[in-house]
Amino acid sequence: MTYINHFIRGTPYSRMKTRGNINAPKAWTETIIASTRKLSKIQEACALNVTFLLPINKYPKDLPFGPDLDNLLKRLLDALNKTIFSEAKGHDSCVVLLHVMKTKVKRRAQVGAHIEVLPISVT
Repeated sequence: MTYINHFIRGTPYSRMKTRGNINAPKAWTETIIASTRKLSKIQEACALNVTFLLPINKYPKDLPFGPDLDNLLKRLLDALNKTIFSEAKGHDSCVVLLHVMKTKVKRRAQVGAHIEVLPISVT
């Protein structure tokens, strides 16, 4: 299995929105798929490191720590199931070790998600 180190440029979203740009979550999913479509396919157990780089507006006063990691991760993994995990038996269940974090970034060019997939042996 090959090592993957990839940055997905765009604003990460979790669940569907009921106001504002209601198409943004779907657009983020499409961005993930387009950005990872040509990457190597994972077929064995792996470790996944994810860093969500979020714009300042994702940290409003009533949500000082930003959006929930589990919700951000769900949308990302669902999209990766269509690309890098598409050939793995059980798709994203091949991830046996997971490290996820989020951080606030100031510049628009920094916004996105950095993923790193590393081969891991479970035998």
